[in-house]
Amino acid sequence: MYFAKLQNVPTSPRKMRLVADMIRGMEVNRALGVLKFSSKEAAARVEKLLRSAIANWEQKNERKAESGELFVTKIFVDGGATLKRMRPAPQGRGYRIRKRSNHVTLFVDSKSNNEDQN
Repeated sequence: MYFAKLQNVPTSPRKMRLVADMIRGMEVNRALGVLKFSSKEAAARVEKLLRSAIANWEQKNERKAESGELFVTKIFVDGGATLKRMRPAPQGRGYRIRKRSNHVTLFVDSKSNNEDQN
C-alpha cells in the first residue's frame, strides 16, 4: 500500500470529495485521464497527488508501473483548518465567512496485493 498526502488545500472538503469520488477504485492511467479532462479546479490538485503516489510506488518497487497494474485503492478527504473572516453587511452588521480547507490522502496498490489482503 503506497500513498501520498496533500494537506491544507484551500478548497472546501465537499468540493474535493466530488473529485475523489470520480476516481475511487479506478486504474491509475484511466484516473489520470479523467482528472486531466475534468472541469473542476480541485481535479488538477488531485492529479498531481496521484502522480506523486505513483512515483512513490515506483521508488519503493524500483521499477516503472505498467499499464493496468496500479489502482486507486483508497482516497479520502478530511476537513482542514477553517479561516474565519468577516464581510461587511448592511446597517453596520458583519457576516461571517468560513474559508474551509481540506486534507486529501490517496493510496495506490497493485491488484494482486489487494486480492492477497482480502
